[in-house]
Amino acid sequence: MASATGEWLTPSTRTELIENLVSGVDRYNPSNVGILEDYLYHQIRSDEYDCLANLAILKLYQFNPDLFNPDVVVNILLKALTAEPFPDFNLCISLLDDRSPPNCRFPTFWTFYKSEELESLRENYTIECVGFEDAIREVAARAVKATFTRIGLERLGTYVDLSGPELDTWVAKQGWSVDAGVVSIPPNPDNQIESVVIKENVKLPQLAKVIAHSVQAK
Repeated sequence: MASATGEWLTPSTRTELIENLVSGVDRYNPSNVGILEDYLYHQIRSDEYDCLANLAILKLYQFNPDLFNPDVVVNILLKALTAEPFPDFNLCISLLDDRSPPNCRFPTFWTFYKSEELESLRENYTIECVGFEDAIREVAARAVKATFTRIGLERLGTYVDLSGPELDTWVAKQGWSVDAGVVSIPPNPDNQIESVVIKENVKLPQLAKVIAHSVQAK
């Protein structure tokens, strides 16, 4: 997890120029927004990802509303959706106003994403975002692994928008097994319920402070 966090903070694909823009005071310089936007489109075409650089764009938009570009924002959010379990999407949303889209669960997401209403989004944005749909399926896979030990194959299909042989192949790729229409997820620290005994030592001075604060609050 530490290596993943390190890659999130400083992606190995980040250039020295972008590193200087993201880490230095230049990230607040509106004249650099074009460089960061070009870098975003490079991420989309190359299947790379740099959350902090994309957040820098949103921060510039926040400080300079005249720079706001909805096309760029859509692409930033699309990339952020693929970054679970990191909270990238919520971080991006926090820098936006009421222009942000609603949150969706997986079946609802796919229904909405495949609707006529979002045809323009698919044809003009996600088609340019390399591996977008597969990345969303990996987000769903991580959520399933963290939640289930067994799940119906049909139900799982609604989470990843796959069915038939395509779904069977995807499940096999995950290393999961299927028996009588039920998918078995191997045990992992997240999907196992274990009793945990927590022992906490509270020293007298700490307890005195708690009591003092409770008295002051009355």
